Amino acid sequence: MEMNVENTIAVSKQKVWEALNDPEILRESIPGCESFEETGENSFNARITAKVGPVKARFDFVITLSDIDSPNGYTINGKGQGGAAGFANGSAAVSLRDEGASTILAYRAEAHVGGKLAQLGSRLIDGTANKLAAEFFSNFSQILVGDTEPESDGDNSVTAIDNGINTKPRTFVPRWLWPVVTAVILLLVYRWFT
Repeated sequence: MEMNVENTIAVSKQKVWEALNDPEILRESIPGCESFEETGENSFNARITAKVGPVKARFDFVITLSDIDSPNGYTINGKGQGGAAGFANGSAAVSLRDEGASTILAYRAEAHVGGKLAQLGSRLIDGTANKLAAEFFSNFSQILVGDTEPESDGDNSVTAIDNGINTKPRTFVPRWLWPVVTAVILLLVYRWFT
């Protein structure tokens, strides 16, 4: 599975970069994330509970960051085991660019799944991954922007390009915290790993 996503966040690139490197913010942003702990320089362990169709499982991920270009982006790699549910491995190239007073957070992800997850079919997995990515960006944006109005007239929106098909940008009403990506992250992290 491949996925390209862009999200506009109404804060500076430096603030987004710092948040992308803050384990607590990532833990709060990732849907179903129970823990997200730094284990060394540019390496983390995460425990995430996710439901894909009828399969619900707890995944233990080993996450590493590479190709770090502060504050412009990095590559996140992850390997997750979900017991009988199977596995999810993937990587995502994350980039940040200025757009006025806002920041465009973009990522290009590739993921592979096996076990029971692979038997569910790509349509269900892709739909779940898109949902988790949207939740991650919504949560992540809410943490950074809070309840204040955006600094510019830009909106917080996600544009997903999945298998070459553009979907209509969705505007998010701040409602919480993140859980995509991620991406990693889940969509940032789960999306990257399924």
